[in-house]
Amino acid sequence: MEALITSTLLVALAEIGDKTQLLSFFLAARLRRPGPIIAGILVATLVNHALAGSVGAWLAGLAPQGWLPWITGGLFILFGLWTLHPDALDDTPALHKAGAFVTALITFFLAEMGDKTQIATITLAARFPGNLLAVVTGTTLGMMAANIPAVLIGEKLAARLPLKAIRWVAAGVFILTGAFTLLTASRSAL
Repeated sequence: MEALITSTLLVALAEIGDKTQLLSFFLAARLRRPGPIIAGILVATLVNHALAGSVGAWLAGLAPQGWLPWITGGLFILFGLWTLHPDALDDTPALHKAGAFVTALITFFLAEMGDKTQIATITLAARFPGNLLAVVTGTTLGMMAANIPAVLIGEKLAARLPLKAIRWVAAGVFILTGAFTLLTASRSAL
């Protein structure tokens, strides 16, 4: 249960103001088809995070057990610092002929590659070995919790959210999670 809750909260907070959330606003404003857009985001996130979580679980198996809490704790702190940097859409996503679902699926999957929430999924899977399903479920729930409102409300919501304050809170949560992980590692090392 800890893996599910932690994954959901961390990714939901990290997604606020992230480029994939900005993509959700863009797709909503451009395509005006919330159902297919949300379905595309869900499928893209499930596939992307299942792959990322599998990589994290595999990497956890490679690292010596004593090192894993130190590595994941340090990575969470780095994610916290990374979260302070606001994201922007680099390019205007191309609209696919197949419609809103395929456009959302492809653009969201590609935008999530190397994104902080994907890397957080890798780290969470390494942090919670044996809980891959809970991590992927949690990170997917977190993504959907942040992106469904973005799709449904669109750009009007973006103008009203205090994105800078939310980024600071998300950064704080990541840094505290990292510090807690490092503190737990140091106590068990004694």
